[in-house]
Parts: sequence; structure tokens; C-alpha cells
Amino acid sequence: MTWDELLEYSLAKPGAWQDEPWDGDIVAKVGPKIFAFFGMAPGTTVGLKCGPTREIADEWLKRYPGDAGVMAYIGRSGWNTLRVDGAIPADELLEAIDASYETVVSKLPKKDRPAPA
Repeated sequence: MTWDELLEYSLAKPGAWQDEPWDGDIVAKVGPKIFAFFGMAPGTTVGLKCGPTREIADEWLKRYPGDAGVMAYIGRSGWNTLRVDGAIPADELLEAIDASYETVVSKLPKKDRPAPA
């Protein structure tokens, strides 16, 4: 699975849209909140909310020590950087995008949540 395919998959989610809040850094948002960091296009990693706590997100680091890492600045909140072209299977990357999206949507005020697809 390529970086472009992961971006396309993310943007196909209900209410998802692409933004560039920092010069050259692409993110996927739902409402006003980021659920995936894609960085500079085309990239080799995606940053995702991999758990509600750092301890849960650390499971990715244990399973894929060379392909998962704690995101700078926001890693303490359960965000990881996952390598797209490494050992993490495509289906697990897609599941991680789904989980990040669902976590972010669940924290939005009800009025800002997209209608389910």
C-alpha cells in the first residue's frame, strides 16, 4: 500500500478533508481536528492516534520496533508514526487509520460529527 493510497483512503471517510496547516505538511481532518498526519508528499510515514494512552499506543512499538515510533510533541497522547513501506501489513495500516478517525470523531461535539456512511 502506498502513501498516496493511504491518503486517498483517509479522505474517503465521512466528513474527512485535506488541509495543509503548516507549509508543505498534509493532514487529514474530520471537522476541525486532525486524525492523520501525512507530512510532505510523497512520504513514507503516517502519524496516527494509536491509542487513548501512551501505554496502549506502545503496543505498536513492541510489534513493529523498526517501523513504529512515538510522534514528536504529541506522542505522549497516544500518537505514533507508522512506516508505510515497512513491515506493517496494509490491512493493519488501514485499521490504524480507521481507529484514529473513530477516536477523533468520538471526541467531536455531536453537532460537528459527520453522518455515518
